Amino acid sequence: MKKIGIIGSGVVAKALGNGFLKHNYEVMLSSRDLSKLTDWKEKAGDKARIGSFEEAAKFGKIVVLAVKGSAAAEAIEEAGPQNLQWKTVIDTTNPIDAAPPENGVLKYFTTFEESLMERLQTQFPEVHFVKAFNSVGNAFMVDPSFGEKPTMFICGNNDASKKDVHNILEQFGWEIADMGKDTAARAIEPLCMLWCIPGMLQGQWSHAFRLIKA
Repeated sequence: MKKIGIIGSGVVAKALGNGFLKHNYEVMLSSRDLSKLTDWKEKAGDKARIGSFEEAAKFGKIVVLAVKGSAAAEAIEEAGPQNLQWKTVIDTTNPIDAAPPENGVLKYFTTFEESLMERLQTQFPEVHFVKAFNSVGNAFMVDPSFGEKPTMFICGNNDASKKDVHNILEQFGWEIADMGKDTAARAIEPLCMLWCIPGMLQGQWSHAFRLIKA
């Protein structure tokens, strides 16, 4: 049974943690304050664990990075890059700025010439990052209930790690569109902006993207 370590304790971390448990993985969520995860642990069952960022990084054969984009590098440093060496790390983060949205459009602290994922990959070159789960709400990350199968856009530099994520996404009910190397995160991360506009302007959060091919 594969072990999943999740760096984070928020709604994305819990949604994915519950999804992995549903699909028969062992899961460790993590936080600097474990009291935040006490209720989750009690409800999640025997295959669920909680620990520090470092413990989650050591525990997981595959690791999920599920923190605010502005805190991503710091969280990896705290987890210990050596504990993530050569591991598949699913990068769910977006570089959302603290400034308020403009006409429903989020502001990012990156540019279109450099994504957050690229920054992380450059800073931690021995980690196999794969971008995924960044462009849909946490309620639809696992077994999304739409009329047709939605598309998850992914990218990363390591083919074996992308295969790991591909297999997880298939289990979770997604069609997968592999956009290539980490450079593609420059296009994938802004999908979160587009996904959020209907929610920001109209309170509509129940949607996902689908790539239609001829």
